This record gives sequence, C-alpha cells and structure tokens, in this order.
Amino acid sequence: MAVAFATLSLVSIGGANAVVPELHRQVVDQLGWMDGATFTQLFAIAQVAPGPNVLVVSLIGWHMAGPAGLAVATTAIMLPSSVLAFAAGRLVARWSHTRWIEIAKAGLVPVAVGLILASGVVMAQAADHDALGVMITVAAAGFIVLSDRNPLWALATATAVGVACFRLGLSA
Repeated sequence: MAVAFATLSLVSIGGANAVVPELHRQVVDQLGWMDGATFTQLFAIAQVAPGPNVLVVSLIGWHMAGPAGLAVATTAIMLPSSVLAFAAGRLVARWSHTRWIEIAKAGLVPVAVGLILASGVVMAQAADHDALGVMITVAAAGFIVLSDRNPLWALATATAVGVACFRLGLSA
C-alpha cells in the first residue's frame, strides 16, 4: 500500500484529484482491493467531507486495513510530494528569474488541467451505469461549468433526483 500511494504522490501535479484515474486503475483494476462502486463511494465521501482532497487515499487505507492502513496510506501519499514540493519551492525561489523555470511552470499548467479532467471522466465512468446516471452527470457537469454557483447545489440536486428515481423504481 505504501509503495502504491508513494508513487502516486510523486505525480500528483494539481492535487490528489489529478491522480484519481491512476488511483482507480491501481486500486480497482490492477490490485483488486475493492470494486468500482466502493471506490466511487469513498471518493464521494472524501469530496463532501471537510478537509483536503487527499482524504480519499486515507479512506482507502482505512477501508483496507483499519487505522494502520489509514496511517500508512496518508503518510505515503503526503510525504513524498511534500518533500518534492519543498525542494521544488527552494529551487524556484533561488532560480525564479531564469527562463527554464518559467518554461517549466507554464508547461505544468496543461498537465495539471488534463489530469484533473481525466479524473472527472474516470469517476463518471465508474458511477454511471445507465442512461439516467449519464444524464444526471452531464447535467451536473454542465451546471458546474456554466454557473458561478457552488458545486454543492449540483451535488444536492443530483442526489435528490437519484433518490427520487430510485423510489419510483427507475434506474439511477
């Protein structure tokens, strides 16, 4: 668990949500620690809970091995990237006036955006199993992109629609 999460930590440019596709691939597809539904549920809990986005990794560790798994997973995802960020920060502060630092910073922006968009696609694929689910996801994504309102409105509405459809016997 420590090796898997420490490796992901080093490529989490843009935050923990940027590595969700790879996290899902490893935890669900490659290592078989849980199914896609459980992963999606843990991700949803991490997103609505107060605290950092990296909470999903802590929840996976807790799910796998209780408190010890939580401690190992959290340390493994936090420590390598923190050390790397500290070293990079020192380097950038010292050499910020050089052209290669500016090029590197500009090059990392599209990488971070691409990783975050990929995580959204992976989570949608893991959560949407029918046409109604896809419609709810597309509507929520459209609301978030086109509106300046808090994304929790989309989450609350999607939840209400999903619960209503479930009670009516429709798939969601």
